[in-house]
Amino acid sequence: MMEGTINGFPFRAALEPNGKGSHRLKVTQALHDAAGADVGDTVMVEITRAGEEPELRVPLELRQALAAAPRAQAQWAAITPRARRDWILWITSGRLLETRRIRIGKACSMLASGKRRVCCFGGLNWLRNDHPPAGETWLPLPDSKKRSSAGPTK
Repeated sequence: MMEGTINGFPFRAALEPNGKGSHRLKVTQALHDAAGADVGDTVMVEITRAGEEPELRVPLELRQALAAAPRAQAQWAAITPRARRDWILWITSGRLLETRRIRIGKACSMLASGKRRVCCFGGLNWLRNDHPPAGETWLPLPDSKKRSSAGPTK
């Protein structure tokens, strides 16, 4: 979690892994509008760490399975709160009890083998991207490498 300002307008958000060993900041449409920035504009961004990301409650069956699998439990403790959230969403999105049990077994196996993130669940993109929480529409910040050096477009 981080907090900061864009063009002097305050915000609080979570940085997300970009899949390339770094992170990115996704900006809501409301923040985009409040900062008075158009796509391609140069903006002043100030950020600082705001604390830990809130944790989802770990389902009892998963807690029990992790307690019985020390290597999986050690990996669980080593991964980020966001990665733990993704594992929990993958497991709990199964409609049938048997599906959730199978996923818990697979999760423990994958975690014990060193896997940090669940990558075999297309539903995570659906949950995060296609159906953002109410009032949140995400826009990526412009890529500074693709902009001309002429400065802001306003």
